[in-house]
Amino acid sequence: MFDQLPGAKPSPAAGEPGDPVCSRKACRKSASWQLLWNNPRIHTPERRKVWLACSEHREWLQEYLTTRGLWKQTLPLEGSPAAP
Repeated sequence: MFDQLPGAKPSPAAGEPGDPVCSRKACRKSASWQLLWNNPRIHTPERRKVWLACSEHREWLQEYLTTRGLWKQTLPLEGSPAAP
C-alpha cells in the first residue's frame, strides 16, 4: 500500500495503535493524506515513495516536495476521513 516511513509509527496521540501518523517532523496526528513523490536522480520514473500527512500539514509537505521537483500526486489515505 505505502512505504513505511520513520514518522509513520503508532503513538497514543494518533488514535488506535497501528494508525498511520503524519510524516511532518514532531507531528503525531493521524494521517489523512498520502503524498506520492519520486526523486528522478535516484528512482526509476514509475517508482513512487509516500509521505503521510495530516490535514494540517498536507499543504506544507506538498509545497516542500513541489519546490524540489519531487511531488507527483496527493491522494486521500484509504480509511481516513479524507477518503471518499
